[in-house]
Amino acid sequence: MSGAWRIERERGPAGLLHQASAERVGATRGSERLLRVLEPTVTALVLGSAQPESHVDRRRTSSRGVAVVRRRSGGGAVLVDPGGLVWVDLVLPEGDPLWRPDIGRAAWWVGECWAEALAAIGVGQPLVWRAGMRPSRWSDRACFAGLAAGEVLVSDRKMVGVAQRRTRSGALFQTAALLHWDPGALVDLLALSALEREQATTELAGTAAGLGKGRGQDLLEALIEAVQSV
Repeated sequence: MSGAWRIERERGPAGLLHQASAERVGATRGSERLLRVLEPTVTALVLGSAQPESHVDRRRTSSRGVAVVRRRSGGGAVLVDPGGLVWVDLVLPEGDPLWRPDIGRAAWWVGECWAEALAAIGVGQPLVWRAGMRPSRWSDRACFAGLAAGEVLVSDRKMVGVAQRRTRSGALFQTAALLHWDPGALVDLLALSALEREQATTELAGTAAGLGKGRGQDLLEALIEAVQSV
């Protein structure tokens, strides 16, 4: 029998939203599952938990007014822009029926929910990545440059990213679906040479795709329905 999902909705700077989600792991009541709908209010460059600060061009982020923050889940940087993505964090208590000890398989159900939601709003043939990590030249710097288990592709381009944080108490799945993909805006903030910046922008253009800014609410509603059914 499925556990009950508690739904939270929160707006604010990306750093505070990430911090609040990390604090929720292990704080859910009993067997309760938690779904957090997060809406960033300012643009931020969000680094993965182990990503080095040297990947960031601080002069550029400062001049463009972009905050640099760090999440506690892994992967490369994500440019969080208001209206640019659908961001949902999912928290499971340890021992939940959806819990899997294998860190790869643990995220499959997350991708399946996103794929179901995309199909429900008419996006054809979303594919859940179930293989191991598929890195690329830029994946240590940019989240949407590589693939990890549970992430979702449409027409061989990544549309949904998934990152995990696991503790003895529970698991946090930080997920986002792109509504708009502008690799140049992300690459512009990274510490790269002019040639590397040009190459990265060109190569990343084909690795991901956005759904379209006008479809975010429909996707969110379909996702919540899909998650509540598991």
